[in-house]
Amino acid sequence: MLRLIFLVFVVLSLVSCNKLEDEKKFKIGFSQTGTKDDWRKSMNKSMEIQAEFHPEIELKILDSDDKVENQIKDIEQLISENVDILIVSPIKSKQITPVVEKAFKNGIPVIIVDRKTEGENYTAYLGGDNYQVGINAAKYIASFSNSLKKIIEIKGLSGSSPALERSLGFEEVVTNNPNLEVIKVIEGNWESYSIKNSLSKVLDSIKDVDYIFAHNDRMALGAWQVVKEKKLQNRISIIGVDGLNGPNGGIQMVKDNKLLATILYPTGGDEAIRLSLEILKGKTVAKNNLLNTIVIDARNADIMSKQFDKIYQQQQDINFQQDKIKLQEKNYTSQNIALRLLLVLLILSILLGVYSIYTSYNLKKKKRELELQNRKITVQRNQIKKIAKEVKASNEAKTNFFTGLSHEFKTPITLILSSIESLSEEKKIRDSKILNELSLIFNNSKRLLRLINQLLDFRKLEDRKFIFRASETNLFTFINNIYKDFEREAQKRNIDFKIEGNNLDLTIFLDRNLMDKVFFNLLSNAFKFTPNNGKIIIDINDERSTNFVKISIKDSGIGIPDNELESVFKAFYQGSNNNKASSGIGLHISREIVELHKGSIEVHSKHGSEFLITLYKDRAHLSSDEIVLEPAMVDNEVSGFNQEYEDDIYDTEVISKSEEKYTILIIEDNSDLVKFLKNKLSISYEIYTSDGNDGIEKAIEIIPDIIICDVNLPVKDGFEICETLKKDLRTSHIPTVILTALGNKESYIKGLESGADLYLTKPFSLAILSQSIKTLLYNREKLRYYYINSIHNIGQEAEFGTIEQEFLQKLNLIIRENIDNSNFTVENLADQLLISRVQLYRKIKAILGISISDYIQNIRLDKAKELLKDSTLSISEIAYASGFSSPNYFSTAFKAKLNISPKAFRDN
Repeated sequence: MLRLIFLVFVVLSLVSCNKLEDEKKFKIGFSQTGTKDDWRKSMNKSMEIQAEFHPEIELKILDSDDKVENQIKDIEQLISENVDILIVSPIKSKQITPVVEKAFKNGIPVIIVDRKTEGENYTAYLGGDNYQVGINAAKYIASFSNSLKKIIEIKGLSGSSPALERSLGFEEVVTNNPNLEVIKVIEGNWESYSIKNSLSKVLDSIKDVDYIFAHNDRMALGAWQVVKEKKLQNRISIIGVDGLNGPNGGIQMVKDNKLLATILYPTGGDEAIRLSLEILKGKTVAKNNLLNTIVIDARNADIMSKQFDKIYQQQQDINFQQDKIKLQEKNYTSQNIALRLLLVLLILSILLGVYSIYTSYNLKKKKRELELQNRKITVQRNQIKKIAKEVKASNEAKTNFFTGLSHEFKTPITLILSSIESLSEEKKIRDSKILNELSLIFNNSKRLLRLINQLLDFRKLEDRKFIFRASETNLFTFINNIYKDFEREAQKRNIDFKIEGNNLDLTIFLDRNLMDKVFFNLLSNAFKFTPNNGKIIIDINDERSTNFVKISIKDSGIGIPDNELESVFKAFYQGSNNNKASSGIGLHISREIVELHKGSIEVHSKHGSEFLITLYKDRAHLSSDEIVLEPAMVDNEVSGFNQEYEDDIYDTEVISKSEEKYTILIIEDNSDLVKFLKNKLSISYEIYTSDGNDGIEKAIEIIPDIIICDVNLPVKDGFEICETLKKDLRTSHIPTVILTALGNKESYIKGLESGADLYLTKPFSLAILSQSIKTLLYNREKLRYYYINSIHNIGQEAEFGTIEQEFLQKLNLIIRENIDNSNFTVENLADQLLISRVQLYRKIKAILGISISDYIQNIRLDKAKELLKDSTLSISEIAYASGFSSPNYFSTAFKAKLNISPKAFRDN
């Protein structure tokens, strides 16, 4: 025990004396053009202050002394030093571009500040918006009066991007403003001395000058010195750029009345460091980062100066606080060492205490035994809770199973009853049509039979009463016959459906009746969850080197979540992404049947689902009483009803329209029911369909007259779709019919709360559905008649309960507010209503029966009639007041509407 204490003491002592490893520092290199002017000095200072806030940064600034060759060498040096990030303020764009691109291609992030390069090979640009600087300067000059103002522009260094962009921005405003005229352009190199001689000669030759716009404050100061020398300071106002604070800055020159104004051009030094940190942390940054600019003149110069002074003072305070923090860190380090030593002593004390109370071990042992007993009781209680939870989940699963199964039954029953009803109403029908109807009844009867058989098969599996009888079977022929049952479905939905095999003559022993259920179930699931234009492949692979054959059924459907792959073969299990009606026992039965064959079935899911069945090729795994002799299967073997006419009933051609038909959108995922309704309703209506995945989108796109919607749909149920459409301004007027297998009171109330106009439960009568559609359309026409005859009287003070009335009230208000604006268009109206032009046209057409253009013109003409009756305005004035673009167009429209000219109307 003493040895252990000594060892702990030595280890903790060593740990307490070790120094913390230095944190990794990021190296930032900055190539500055030069530091002769205060603006560049201010940029460097703000960078250094910002870098001090981040101890993980090492900032290195190189001064190029305004020489391009020096700057190229500086950048090459920083590249060779492997800086983590490179910041460059180019002297001249063209010459610096190649070396900047070299750094970028070497994997070094590059930030360009103040001036741009000619290429795009850099990480980000940061700087003032030079183009906006030029615009602000020109607009500021233009704001003084409407008289012609003659301007001399003093541009910066030729070849630099700020000079080019400031000139372009300035030129844009001058070109579009007849009161501004640039009479002379002088080029400098950003320093005051470079423009004095040129400006002096210009002022000697041109006497009529109002303003001078210099691209920076230093050249502006040189311009002021020339103007003062010629005693023109009271006539010529000077605007500069930079807006630095301090005794030699642009703000002080404005306060001293040397400059009329200066345009703030921030240095961006601190922003460059912040942007570098974002990049170093791996964050995505914008390519172009522009800094805001403002005009500083006598109105705000003093405020800006004080603000900058305050910021500078705060920065000094921060530096002082940082120094204090560093001192505190040193104190903390020494105190930390002392604390660690005290901690070592404390641990030693604890170990000695533990050693001294070692004699109490027996008492603790007794206590531990009691704790173990208590833990066992807790485990048993948790097991009881888990069993109760599993029983509850099992009961819920069975309830969901029978509920889902009842929904599965109701749609086929609906089709059967509707088909029988249709047959009973037909007095004279063609034989082919009888075959079509009987085919539909037969197909859905087979579907009901398969569902019932699944129940029986499940019961047999549970009771272990399956009779297994295997016979020698050509595997490819057997699966190919099942494949042909799905060919028509694949063609209708444009699914790439293939069967492949590497041994077409392979025979194995299997129970044909049972394996038919397996492959039919797997293919049904594949088609259920594969979208239109998808892909389903059956691959039969005879592994000649082994005694097994593998059958793969692969689809491009929605797939199965990875965490649910082990559960898909459990009874009553339904995947979290499965929104389709399902019994949940098909895959469970399939696995049991495959295992009866001593085979295996597994599932993979990547870009869809793949079920892989492995079966023996010989008969060694079977007993003699499990083998029976059956005749060989014939290819293309098909049993039951002649399916030649299965879908012919849905191919009937829509009768050509002598007049525009009402449109109906059917949102239903059962293809048989969709085709049946389409066939019956297309004689009188224009039919559109959706399987539920895009029901809302199609309704908004088409704006139909009626929507028929099922409740049990893949993505959103019918209640959600109905509620969404009824709350949407674009579709709120459309009557909606809900079709559902849910006949309980709660579901009926939920359907009405969602906004449904009619709620029909399956199985429903086609005659009732047809008459209900006619009634809804008739009521819509009555409502349209009401709107047309009273819509102009709807004012802001009226209160209405429907979205349509509120919509029309808002529509009228917007039109009346813009009644005298001839440039107000349908597009403007749609924008203010927050819908598209096409959707506005369709909604107004559906509600009022006229186009939105005609409606707006009618309101304009009503306004004109009022003015003609009560106003002393001329015809031309009334035309413009009513929003018409010209009196001639107004007269033409007025006469076309009222069969009388405006003048004759006023005279009468």
